[in-house]
Amino acid sequence: MKARLSDDSVARALDSKSVEVQLRQREIDTELVGSFGLHWMEPLLQVSLENKEYTFTNVSDSKLSEVLQSLPPDGDPESNSCFIGPISGQKYLKNQQRLVFDRAGNVNPLALPRSETLESILSSEPETLIDEIETSGLRGRGGAGFPAHIKWRTVADTTSDQKYVVCNADEGDSGTFSDRMLMEADPFKLIEGMIIAGYATGSSKGIIYLRSEYPVALEFLSQAVEIAYSNQLLGPKVRDSDFRFDIEIFVGAGAYICGEETSMLESLEGKRGQIRFKPPVPAVAGLFGKPTLVHNVITLASIPGIFEIGAEEYAGLGLGPSTGTMPFQISGNVKRGGLIELPFGPTVRTLIEDFGDGTLTGRPFRAVQVGGPLGAYLSENELDTPLTYEHMEQIGAGIGHGGLVVFDDTVDLREQAEYAFEFCEIESCGKCTPCRIGSVRGKETMRQFKDGAYIRTYQLIEDLCEVMEQASLCQMGGMTPIPVRSAMERFPEDFGDTAL
Repeated sequence: MKARLSDDSVARALDSKSVEVQLRQREIDTELVGSFGLHWMEPLLQVSLENKEYTFTNVSDSKLSEVLQSLPPDGDPESNSCFIGPISGQKYLKNQQRLVFDRAGNVNPLALPRSETLESILSSEPETLIDEIETSGLRGRGGAGFPAHIKWRTVADTTSDQKYVVCNADEGDSGTFSDRMLMEADPFKLIEGMIIAGYATGSSKGIIYLRSEYPVALEFLSQAVEIAYSNQLLGPKVRDSDFRFDIEIFVGAGAYICGEETSMLESLEGKRGQIRFKPPVPAVAGLFGKPTLVHNVITLASIPGIFEIGAEEYAGLGLGPSTGTMPFQISGNVKRGGLIELPFGPTVRTLIEDFGDGTLTGRPFRAVQVGGPLGAYLSENELDTPLTYEHMEQIGAGIGHGGLVVFDDTVDLREQAEYAFEFCEIESCGKCTPCRIGSVRGKETMRQFKDGAYIRTYQLIEDLCEVMEQASLCQMGGMTPIPVRSAMERFPEDFGDTAL
């Protein structure tokens, strides 16, 4: 008998470690694996017995004895309420197409993967690799959707004695967890992506800027980096090539604004995390004034898959200019919260109804916020919008980091709009007046709707949003109007009786 037990942050929060202790006390061969992203099933236990696979969900130390007793030859697994059959047969997983998370849940996160593709890449011309990234159509998965090849070519073409690849792992948006999941389930995928990006751009040093709220990810990343060095995946001669690449992990101090690339670079230099003026862009003058390629975790982790299946095949996935796959994350008031990796193009409704199975409360759906705390609120009328950068832009929304937070009909959208201003107030770096002061005035003005809405109140909010959108130094202030306006436009009834 062999057992495989989920060992990520969600599973541990649900006390999977107690299950692990019991399994080892029973001398059962136990392998710890990452999460498949089926969070409502955690902790997830897979048992291999006589060439058959049995999967049990929501396993606890108090349920483990009953689970093991239900196994053949003496028991009947189907009599156990935790049994769901083989994990490979689950509709939630079968309907996905995974390139980034293909190994997640299937392997020990610290098992060094085979590297034939990487060795082939390191024998190629760097310019050829950048051409392949351009052919693939890869765009940044952090929110802006900026074409990756432009950054790569800029860094490669900029002359410097030192260049950097910086991974922005400061995943702070509400409803997003794909970065954390990848680092906890398959950290070598990220390391591979950084090595390829470093080789293509002529960068010898990689830095992972990790948010302090991710201690489990830090644990796995730190061990993976050590293993990579001891197996010549990192260091002076990566895989016996002439290429040197080193990776360092830097833990942030909990500032949301450091998810913005220039604030993150300031933090890495030991300064207060504040926005830098642009130009110059980081690809020309980034960390310590040197050319710096900045990507988030999922962007970098997408790179190995591009070279494994080929750039043209990757470009054929998705819809229009939105190519490849995207790990969408669904949470909030939903029955089946988790990670869903699909080619760009499924509708919002598909994720909420087909994968999420509707609201957890059973009450009617009312709104979904897409793209984090500065993303737009969508109504029932917009659920059939395809999830691509272009289609979302057409309705005044964006994909962001791929997070969807679901609300039922008890949500008050006025409160959510007020929260958007309050969030900006708390997380603003304070460098520019529109963001620093506008967020405070916005929160105060939004509270006036409690006493009824008037033309003057609406006009004040609109004027304030326009100033923040047009005059803020970065997207922290510039995007705060998005959730505010979307809430007011799509759910006007929550803003009181109007005198319009």
